Order: sequence, then C-alpha cells, then structure tokens
Amino acid sequence: MFCGSRPGADPAFMEAAAELGAAIAERKMTLVYGGAKVGLMGALAEGALRAGGRVVGVIPKMLVAKEIAHDGLSELYLSESMHERKERMIALADAFITMPGGFGTYDELFEALTLAQLGFHDKPSGLLNVKGFFDPLVALVRHTIASGFAAPQHEGLVVAEASPARLLDALVAWRPQPLGEKWTDRRVAT
Repeated sequence: MFCGSRPGADPAFMEAAAELGAAIAERKMTLVYGGAKVGLMGALAEGALRAGGRVVGVIPKMLVAKEIAHDGLSELYLSESMHERKERMIALADAFITMPGGFGTYDELFEALTLAQLGFHDKPSGLLNVKGFFDPLVALVRHTIASGFAAPQHEGLVVAEASPARLLDALVAWRPQPLGEKWTDRRVAT
C-alpha cells in the first residue's frame, strides 16, 4: 500500500483510507504499508487494525520520528533508506494499491509499475481513485502510450477504481499475461 503521510485537503481521503484498511482486514488479507500512524497511512492502518487485521509496516529509521512510526502494528520493519523500504515492501506484497499522496507515493507507484513492465514481478497494481484524484495520472499514462513512450499493453499494468471493494475485487481477479499480448481486459478504468 502506497499513500500519503498527510491527510490531504478533503476528508474523503481519510475516510477512504480507513474503509480500505477495514476491507483488507475483512478479506483476511495482510496490509503492508509505510509504517506511519499519521495521515492516510495512519487511517489505513487503524481501519485494518480495528477490523482485526494483520498490519505490517516498513519505515526508514530516519523517518520514525517525522512520520511517527505506528507502535500498534502486527510487525514493524525499520529500514536504512527509502530504497530499502521500497524493496522490502515490494518483496512482502502480493499486490500494490496506491492512494492519494505526494512525491514519495508517486515514486513507490512508479517503481512497482516499472518493475512489472520490465518483468521483475507479475503483481497487480491498483489506484484507489478517490474523488477522481488519479484522473490526471490515468490521462498521463494514456498520453505516454499514445506518444510511443510505452507499449499499449502496458496500460493494463494498473487498474483504477473509486471503491475500495471494487478495487480489491479487480486486483484479486487480475492475471498476468505474457508481454507482447494486448491486455484489453485490464485497461485502466476510471
């Protein structure tokens, strides 16, 4: 799970984070996220924990105080760097969900997508498109493909849904296909 350590300007972001955390726990999935108890990260973790879920955090030592590491998690890993944090999260995860966030959130999303594009993993990625937050990013992905900087089949590497339940359903149903085939069944949805 990649998302902001800030709450965002609209309360809908925090509400969606808590709802997604609860939905993950109710499905008996483990939440792996950035380890903070503030912002969307905190709401996500609290939603999962209140619903009885298992929550694993990964946070760089230098951010423990700044992002305020969550002390009530099932497990908390401390990393030496942001790079090590991403590596651990990618290794622990079976799928990736990105919620609204800042530059760090985009970095995590694009690293997971790039690794999938290059064939280093075949795990699905999804965007929880709260109040259309990712509409410009979806448009950018389509523009990148139309401009010839990514292959058309790579549009299917990420799915977007406005509802936590629909996004989880889409990620569970997602199946990798060999590169070179058109992935029309997994196109970016809004």
